[in-house]
Amino acid sequence: MTIEGEASIHASAVLAGRCAVLIRGPSGSGKSRLAFDLILAGRAGVIAPVTLIGDDRVHVLARDGVLMIRPAPALAGLIEIRGLGIRRCDFAAEGIAGLVVDLQAPDAERLPPPEALQTCIDGILIPRIPVQCGFSGLPLVIAALTMTANSSSAHPSADCSKEFGNHITPTLATE
Repeated sequence: MTIEGEASIHASAVLAGRCAVLIRGPSGSGKSRLAFDLILAGRAGVIAPVTLIGDDRVHVLARDGVLMIRPAPALAGLIEIRGLGIRRCDFAAEGIAGLVVDLQAPDAERLPPPEALQTCIDGILIPRIPVQCGFSGLPLVIAALTMTANSSSAHPSADCSKEFGNHITPTLATE
């Protein structure tokens, strides 16, 4: 069953604690792999427990100022594990998007400008991680979920001993 206004998108999503991570990217870019790696990281205690929301296709809906993510009903509880095929696992019925990961992002940079670290989906601003082609998104997502920036300064570079900051917003790890 779909809700009026809900859009189906080609993406995977997991629920890490209370933060839903929406993983976007072209076919074959590693969306399922990153979702599974995050589930494993949650099981290992590296991050909060992680549950699959959906793999390959999810439904999104802007509601009350947040972006809700739900599994596509036909794919709920299914995840592709390359080399093993489609497997069944526990899944969350929905989550509120707290982070978007764009795999093979053309705007990925070593030190991305602050504007690249957010995206707007259906009028809702969400923190974003652009991941360069050939790089793993796992350490970046773990850092975003567990580490706070060294200050809440509007100019993080000013507070960094190396004179440049990582520009990660402090809100994800502190919520």
